[in-house]
Amino acid sequence: MAGREAVKRAVQQVRPILSVDREEARKRALNLYKAWYRQIPYIVMDYDIPMSVEQCRDKLREEFVKHRNVTDIRVIDMLVIKGQMELKESVEIWKQKGHIMRYWKESQDPKPTDFLSNFIQGVN
Repeated sequence: MAGREAVKRAVQQVRPILSVDREEARKRALNLYKAWYRQIPYIVMDYDIPMSVEQCRDKLREEFVKHRNVTDIRVIDMLVIKGQMELKESVEIWKQKGHIMRYWKESQDPKPTDFLSNFIQGVN
C-alpha cells in the first residue's frame, strides 16, 4: 500500500523541461511558429525550393496543427526544442535540399493485401 502511494507521488512530481505551465509552453510554441514564418522566404531562396513561400507557410501551419492536441507540457517542450533545432539547421544551411523537400513527401502507401495486388507489385 505504501509503495503505491510513493509511486503516485513520484509520478505527480515531474520536473519540467523548459516551461513551468501551459501558458509558457504555448508562448514558446507561438514564438517558434513566428520564427519559422519569418525565415521561410530566406529558406526558399537559399535552398532553391520549387515551392512558393505561401505553400511553405501552409506546410508550416499543417505541421503545427498536427500537434495541436498535445497537452503534456514536457512533450510540448520537446517538440519546441526539436523545432528550434530544425530551424537552426535550416537557417545555417546545414541541411541539403533533399532534407527540406522531405517535408512534402507523401505518406507510405499501405501494403497490398489481396493476391492480385501482391502479384502486380512482385511481392511473394
